[in-house]
Amino acid sequence: MNFDNYWSAVDDELAAIPGRPVLDLVPARTTDEATFYTLRITSTGPYRVYGNLSIPAGDGPFPAVLLTPRYGSVNNIPHPNDRSRYVVLSLMHRGQRLADEGFAAAYPGLLTMGIGDPATYIYRGIAADCLRAAEFLRGLTEVDPNRVAVSGDDLAVLTAARRPGFSSVRVTDLLFYRAMEARQKSSLYPLEELNDHLRAGSSAETLANTLSYFDPARHAPAITGRTLFAIDNEDWCGSLISVTPDTEVYNVTHLDGTDNDFLDAWLAERSGVPAMSKFIA
Repeated sequence: MNFDNYWSAVDDELAAIPGRPVLDLVPARTTDEATFYTLRITSTGPYRVYGNLSIPAGDGPFPAVLLTPRYGSVNNIPHPNDRSRYVVLSLMHRGQRLADEGFAAAYPGLLTMGIGDPATYIYRGIAADCLRAAEFLRGLTEVDPNRVAVSGDDLAVLTAARRPGFSSVRVTDLLFYRAMEARQKSSLYPLEELNDHLRAGSSAETLANTLSYFDPARHAPAITGRTLFAIDNEDWCGSLISVTPDTEVYNVTHLDGTDNDFLDAWLAERSGVPAMSKFIA
């Protein structure tokens, strides 16, 4: 199956499955500044995934941001600074904590689960989870459709490409980009999972074929908003940056306060809200 048909099939599966979202108010996390909910929604499979949704107090519509899930068992709830300014949805994909009824993801192990065939690769379902979350967030009446952002790793790129209309894309990590090359430069997980899989008898061609469907450089040309890449090696990311239509690059310092303040200010300016710092000077 070619690239376009592969992703069209994911879209078709999502279109055939009602999301049936259920929101539950969480009084303990609701403040004068924002109302907090948990979200359950159906993705492909069908599989019920989980999210944390926060909506600012006051009259909307508000800018919004989708936080795509990181690689790991747990995702943090949205920061109070974000909850006061944005309609913010943080997603837990299938297998992560709170979305692990019937399937609990293994770490390490998730990156190569089902990787022998693009049709069975776990990230096909995970990508669908992100697309479903994007559809839900952008359908909320409290959201300003002209100020919707997505933030995260390659999944943010994929989501913005498959669901055009995001005004801002903030990329703070990359997992799938040049993964078969990156695995040779590091022994750290999760990329070391690829080396483990090869040592167990899989072929490099098989892994490369499946991973190619998730290569952000193949998705990025379809992004319609502005993309910020927060990276520490601009040369390494050159082939991705060059195919992304409207880009900015931030060279990370690995100083938490400096990097967080820049990333916050970039999205705040794009969204028409005040910048805020997570750190006290």
